[in-house]
Amino acid sequence: MSHTAHIPSHRKPRRSASKLALRAGVAGGVLGTIAVAGAAGPANAEPVTETIEMPTLGSLDAGAGLASAVAASAEASQQEALDQSLQTQENLALQKAAKDARTAKAEADRKAEAERAEKARAKAEQERKDAAARASRDSVRTQLTSTGDDSSDSTGGSSTNEQTQAPSGSAAAIVAFARAQVGDAYVTGGTGPNSWDCSGLVQAAYRQAGIDLPRISYQQSSMGTSVSLSNLQPGDILYWGSRSGSYHVAIYVGGGKYVGAQNSSTGVVERSLDWDMPSGAVRIL
Repeated sequence: MSHTAHIPSHRKPRRSASKLALRAGVAGGVLGTIAVAGAAGPANAEPVTETIEMPTLGSLDAGAGLASAVAASAEASQQEALDQSLQTQENLALQKAAKDARTAKAEADRKAEAERAEKARAKAEQERKDAAARASRDSVRTQLTSTGDDSSDSTGGSSTNEQTQAPSGSAAAIVAFARAQVGDAYVTGGTGPNSWDCSGLVQAAYRQAGIDLPRISYQQSSMGTSVSLSNLQPGDILYWGSRSGSYHVAIYVGGGKYVGAQNSSTGVVERSLDWDMPSGAVRIL
């Protein structure tokens, strides 16, 4: 047995090759830096008593901060581009909305103008019809005047149409009812008992005689037999306009007078034929 067999070993554990290489590199770098510094100095310079610091962790932090700044700048650029894109889309939407609004306004103006033109046309047509109706009434008035002159008796009396005629039978009931409503109000669509329109009054008056007439004026004037205005009898229906297209009706009550629901200003009145000469008459009884 060797005489050194029981002497414990004082060797330190062997370090790994990678750690040794790392330490050797660091040491070499430090020594090399010192050597360069010594060589650069003058020959009689004092020995180097300071060491040069190696890069610290702070330098690494600065690099990381720079990377973060670059990333933040890139993100800001992307956000700016997105904002600009959104602004562009918003501007386009506003332009489209304004264009649509202008188009809608132009269409509304066109429709309004068309409606005004149609109203003007309808008004002109109504005025033409009214003028024609007035001309027709004037013509009938002229004929009645001539007939009255021809039919005057030798004593200078007026025509039979101007004389007081006493209705009888069903005609008496119709005339009595019509005259009883004089003074009532005129209301469009009115059928009594205290307000009437023209055809509503005529319909109610004829109901007193057990006769059911249609509700509308032109339907009433289309019934019965057409009679001359120079040969009227109490109870006859007078109409204004054409027989199949009359716009107003009333009841002849005798003595050259009629009762009718004229308008909202006058209500139900009794007037002479000359006050508003009718266009024609029909006889139902």
